[in-house]
Amino acid sequence: MYTLTMSVPDEVLLALKLSPEKAESELRMVAAVKLFELERLSSGAAAKLAGVPRVVFLTKLADYGVDTFRLTEEQLQKETRFA
Repeated sequence: MYTLTMSVPDEVLLALKLSPEKAESELRMVAAVKLFELERLSSGAAAKLAGVPRVVFLTKLADYGVDTFRLTEEQLQKETRFA
């Protein structure tokens, strides 16, 4: 496993109103959500990056305005035929 280090200006922490520890977990979550949204990571891999269980990650997506499930019109029609 790699360890990445990021410098965060004091002003950013003040603007976020977060402690350094809370900022770390928030930034990990935001990065994971965005990479999932861009389809660069699966939900499982994104959850690992965020440091939370997959179920928790999936429930947090709505907090960031990201759809949990993204189906094309064709995929949706196939799914509804089986329902």
